[in-house]
Amino acid sequence: MTAAPRPTVEFIDVHTAFGDHVVHRGLNFSLFPGEVTTLLGPSGAGKTIILKLIMGLTWARSGTVRIMGHDMASISEQELRDLRVHLGMLFQGAALFDSFTVFENIAYGLRERGENDKAKITRVVKEKLAMVGLSGIEYKFPPQLSGGQKKRVGLARALASSPTIMLYDEPTTGLDPTSTRKIDDLIVKFAKEEGITSLVVTHDIQSARRVSDRWMLLSKGIICADGSSRTLAEQNPLVSDFVSGTWKDEL
Repeated sequence: MTAAPRPTVEFIDVHTAFGDHVVHRGLNFSLFPGEVTTLLGPSGAGKTIILKLIMGLTWARSGTVRIMGHDMASISEQELRDLRVHLGMLFQGAALFDSFTVFENIAYGLRERGENDKAKITRVVKEKLAMVGLSGIEYKFPPQLSGGQKKRVGLARALASSPTIMLYDEPTTGLDPTSTRKIDDLIVKFAKEEGITSLVVTHDIQSARRVSDRWMLLSKGIICADGSSRTLAEQNPLVSDFVSGTWKDEL
């Protein structure tokens, strides 16, 4: 019998708050290798805060956030730096440096992590650009690229460190349908071929349908639905209301 995979991300009774503003009231979920999970929910529900908790950019008030076996409440600064090497992030706006070439944008993260071998950096940059279908644009600048190309360069940069976990914050916002499809296909490709644990935050329901193995619906500070995207869309009334636009944010 094959052993069940160990989760790469675990949230156990996680509560977060900023001053008197309570965001999460007891989050419980686990994420696994090779799985694409989409986090749905109304604006302001705290979806992006979950990404920040995983990255170690903010901290839970109580409960346990465990990333690749590390308890984020007790992790040292050095352990956090080492852990972040295994985390990739595709930002909503791609977050490229306009004054850097595509090559320098992708190489930047490698150099920040201490890689000084020029030949290796060149090889990795070209390899990742080829993976996202953008070979030969190394010396263009971001303003010369389309929105979809910028997103793919951002994805290549995130993949340069061979992450174990990929986080996607509104990865298809502002893209045309063709570019959206390309990004969707790449999310699935890297999850399945590289075994990457993938968490997607999006309001693009069509994209969420294409990429997801699983949906989680966040509302009122808790995960109020969690399961197969197809099953939830067809059988869960909360999810059905959310994707149909009749959601009232009431449990």
